[in-house]
Amino acid sequence: MPLFDRILIANRGEIAVRLLRACRELGISPVAVYSEVDREALHVRLADEAILLGPAAPAESYLNMEKVIAAALQSGAAAVHPGYGFLSENAGFARRAAAAGLVFIGPPPGAIDAMGDKAAARVLMQSSGVPVVPGVQDVADDKALAKAAKDIGFPVLVKAAAGGGGKGMRVVNASADLLESAAAARREALNAFGDDRLILEKYVARGRHVEIQVLADQHGNTVHLFERECSVQRRHQKIIEETPSPLLDDDLRSAMGDAAVAAAQAVGYTNAGTVEFIVDPDTRAFYFLEMNTRLQVEHPITEAITGLDLAQWQIRIAAGERLPFQQADLTPHGHAIECRLYAEDPATGFLPSTGTLLAFDLPSGPGVRVDSGVTEGSEISVHYDPLMAKLIVHAGDRPAALRRMQTALSETVVLGVTTNREFLLDVLQHPVFAAGEATTRFIEEHLPNWRPATSVPPAALIAAALAELRAPASSNGATPAADADPYSPWARPTGFRMGGG
Repeated sequence: MPLFDRILIANRGEIAVRLLRACRELGISPVAVYSEVDREALHVRLADEAILLGPAAPAESYLNMEKVIAAALQSGAAAVHPGYGFLSENAGFARRAAAAGLVFIGPPPGAIDAMGDKAAARVLMQSSGVPVVPGVQDVADDKALAKAAKDIGFPVLVKAAAGGGGKGMRVVNASADLLESAAAARREALNAFGDDRLILEKYVARGRHVEIQVLADQHGNTVHLFERECSVQRRHQKIIEETPSPLLDDDLRSAMGDAAVAAAQAVGYTNAGTVEFIVDPDTRAFYFLEMNTRLQVEHPITEAITGLDLAQWQIRIAAGERLPFQQADLTPHGHAIECRLYAEDPATGFLPSTGTLLAFDLPSGPGVRVDSGVTEGSEISVHYDPLMAKLIVHAGDRPAALRRMQTALSETVVLGVTTNREFLLDVLQHPVFAAGEATTRFIEEHLPNWRPATSVPPAALIAAALAELRAPASSNGATPAADADPYSPWARPTGFRMGGG
C-alpha cells in the first residue's frame, strides 16, 4: 500500500526531530506543531510546515486534542504520529483522530485501553500465561491495603493503576509507612492521571529492569526485537539503557521474548510497543510490569543492534505494510548504550535546570549517534521535560561500547544550564555498573550523595570567555584565542569538561 503524503508530528523536542527525519527519508512531508515558547525550536525550523497550537502550558497546546486534530486537517496531513509522552498513549485521541479521517500511527485504541489500565493489564496478563509480580489490584480502602501488604510481605510497591513514568509510585519498607505513602501516591495519581486507584505489588528490592521491544503488523505477524536493560534510574525514570542486557542468557532472553509476544497478541496489538519486566537476578524469575503502547525514548539502541528503523516501521505498519521478516530472521549485532542528557542537577536531587544554552557541542565519530531537539541558543524552560539529547553508541562488545560512551560524554560541552553529564560518567566508570551488576537501586546504594569531582566555573564567566573566543579578529589581525595560552582549556572549548555547569 502507498505511504502517506504528509504526516503531522504531534510532539516536540528530540522525538519530533527524530520523526521529522524519518518522514523525510520515506519521502513524506512532515508537519510540526508548536507552542508559543517553542516558536524558535529546532523541530519547527526543520518541518515543511509548522502550526501554532497555543500557549506554553501543555493543556493548551500539545495535550489539546482538538487543536492538534485541527492542525492536522489544516495541513492536509493523512496521519498523525504522537511520538512518546503527551497524547501518545491516549486512546481517546486515537479514536478522535480516526473519526476525523486521520490515521493514528500507533496501536489500536482498544490495545491502549487494555494496557493503559495497569490493574486490568495484570489480570489480562495472568489469563494469558504471562507471569506478573505477586500483588493485588484495585485496593479499595486502608484496611484492605494493610491486609494485602501483610499477606504479600514488605517491602511493597504502591503504584497508580492508571499511570506510568514513576508518578504515583512509592516503595514502602514497613507497615508504619504504608498508609501515609499510599495517600501520597493517591494524590499524585489523581493529579497526574485523574484516577487515584492503586496497585499493591511485592517490591523486588534488587531487581533488574529489562524490557522487550515488539513489532506487530496488521496481518497477524508479531516479533520481538530483543531486550533493553534500563536498571539505572532516578525517581523510577531511566537515565541509561543498554542492549543486550548483561544479565540475560539465551534461554532467559528467549523466554522473555516469547512472553512479550504473548502479551502483545493478547490485546490485538499492532505497531511498535514495549513490554516491561522486572527480573530477580538471584532466581532469574521475571515478572510483567506494564506495556508501553508507543515508541520508547530508548528505541535507538534497538535500532543499533538490529539495523531496523523503528520510526519508519511505525509509519509503514500504519500504512498497511506487512513485516518482511520473521523471528528466526532477526539476529542482534554488537552492543549499544544510550545515555540521556538532562538539564538537571544530580547533586540537588536531580532538580531541573533552566536557562539559555550558551554552547551545545555534541560528540560525533564512528558508532556515535546523537538525537537532540535543541541547539545553541535554545531556551530550556520550566514547561517541559528537561531531556536535551540522547547519546547512543554502538560497538562490537560491551567493554568497547562503554569506552566509546565515556569518550562521547567527555567530548560533550553544555553551557548555560546544569547537566547530568558528570553523573553519567561516574555511573559508567563505577565498578558495579562496569561489571554489569547494576540493579534498580544502583543510585541509592552507590551514589546516594553524589557531588561532581571538580568545580565548574560560574556560567557567567564561561559565557564571557566563550564570547571572547568567538569575537572577530582585532585590527592587527590577531584573535583573542591566538593571543591566549595555547595550552589553556579555554583555547579548546570542545575539549574542556564543562558539562556539569
